Parts: sequence; C-alpha cells; structure tokens
Amino acid sequence: MSLKKKFLKSKPICKVTFKISAEATENADKVVLVGDFNEWDKTAGVAMKQLKSGDFKTTVDLEVGKKYEFRYLIDGEKWENDWAADEYISTPYGTENSVVAV
Repeated sequence: MSLKKKFLKSKPICKVTFKISAEATENADKVVLVGDFNEWDKTAGVAMKQLKSGDFKTTVDLEVGKKYEFRYLIDGEKWENDWAADEYISTPYGTENSVVAV
C-alpha cells in the first residue's frame, strides 16, 4: 500500500495517488476509496482501477492544508486501512480510519 502526493504549483491542490496491494485485497473484483472527501458515501466512492499486478490504484485531487480520513471498501463488504497512512484516528465504531495529510 502506498500514498503518493504531488502538490500543484498553480493552485492549492494535491494529487494523491492511493494504491492497495493485491495481497491486501485478496483477489477482489472491486475496490472503492471512501472517506471525508465524499461524505463516507459508499455509493459515491472513488472506483479504483485494477492493475495487471492485481493491485488497485486511483488518484484524487484534495485541497491542501487539510487532513482526510479514508478507508478502502473491498467488494462492498470488507473495510481495509492503508498501511502507509500518515496517521490513524479511532472511530466511535471501535475501528480506526487511515488519515492522509496534505
């Protein structure tokens, strides 16, 4: 798993590339990125593209100067954190969310 950040010089936007490994997704058919940036709406999650390696990847434009909580939703059932997140925050549900700071 990895997070890559590319800050734009022309505007306060950071292009964050989220990547989750095939190992973590256990041969999933579909992985969706869900978080603060889409109101945690599973139906409005960012669909991730499956690579030939089996990993899933997507890039999202995020406003600079904020922290965003997120998780990966695998096949509509299993939630997974990003092992390379900037930090983790406990939730009221007894789990943790991954955090990316831009």
